[in-house]
Amino acid sequence: MTTAFDPVDLSGTPLANRIVMAPMTRSRAGEGGLATELTAEYYAQRATAGLIVTEGIQPSVVGQGYPSTPGLHSAEQVAAWRVVTDAVHEAGGRIFAQLMHAGRIGHPSLLPEGHHNVGASPVAAEGQVYTAEGPKDFVTPRELTDAEIQETIADFASAARNAVDAGFDGVELHGANGYLIHQFLAPGSNLRTDDWGGSPEKRIRFAVEVTRAVVAEIGAARTGIRLSPGNSLNSISEPDPEPAYTALIAELDRLDIAYVHVLETGDFRELTPVLRKGFRNAFILNPATDGPTGPDALALVENGTADLIAYGQLFLANPDLPARLKADGPFNQPDPSKYYGGGVEGYTDYPALG
Repeated sequence: MTTAFDPVDLSGTPLANRIVMAPMTRSRAGEGGLATELTAEYYAQRATAGLIVTEGIQPSVVGQGYPSTPGLHSAEQVAAWRVVTDAVHEAGGRIFAQLMHAGRIGHPSLLPEGHHNVGASPVAAEGQVYTAEGPKDFVTPRELTDAEIQETIADFASAARNAVDAGFDGVELHGANGYLIHQFLAPGSNLRTDDWGGSPEKRIRFAVEVTRAVVAEIGAARTGIRLSPGNSLNSISEPDPEPAYTALIAELDRLDIAYVHVLETGDFRELTPVLRKGFRNAFILNPATDGPTGPDALALVENGTADLIAYGQLFLANPDLPARLKADGPFNQPDPSKYYGGGVEGYTDYPALG
């Protein structure tokens, strides 16, 4: 019987186990969106994960959605991330960069002067984002033109190349949680009537073309994508996700990418086995749970529901999570008041076993 503690080959990248550190925004980047020495310490502490997926990294200046998040669109950012990847590799780990364009999520005050948030359509999300001037309402994004869509796709490909140059083992495209790729997938945020919107086949086009461009740039074996069918986070409306996501999975399977990473939504759990069946390579699952994903989720590898299991909050508070899962605890409890921003506290000060 396969267990979560068994090694696995991720399209040529050997992983020591099937426990994945899920991407989690920490908002601790330095000036200019640079990873820091503390970033390197944080990820190196968690190098016993089979695979680390970083916090969301913006592929362009207009892709930023939150304060103090890192980028991969400048030479300085590439050099800063190289310190992180070297530290993880020296500790025996594997690490993918999550490329996240926030799209309509964010605020112009977080962007360079003259830039405005963009989206699939001029539909504002409900809610607010924290800025240096305090909380601000999300703005109505400017609809991307066809030419700007092509530029945005090129930005993803360029950031993927930068990630490889920075020493990452690969990249994960953030197609979940209401950010730009998800905004194109969802009918509530994509009201377009051109070739980028309307039918499910047209709404998946942006996700497919971004993936295709990244595959062309760095190879399918170094490319993954995260999806969250039916997830309403960030004002997303996807009442019937199955047609779009089954079509998308078929296209991703044809591209032969390394993995699909599904953040499961409780209302659409029945879609998970459908997507798994439609994809031949590694299937990573962040299962729907009432609280943080716990030890019970390991059984999903044993029963074949998934190839790997992703842990978020539990990995934040337990740098040696695989060892703790194998021992069935004890587990440190995360402090939500220190999730975002700050320094060492709530970041690199969680103790390891022994």
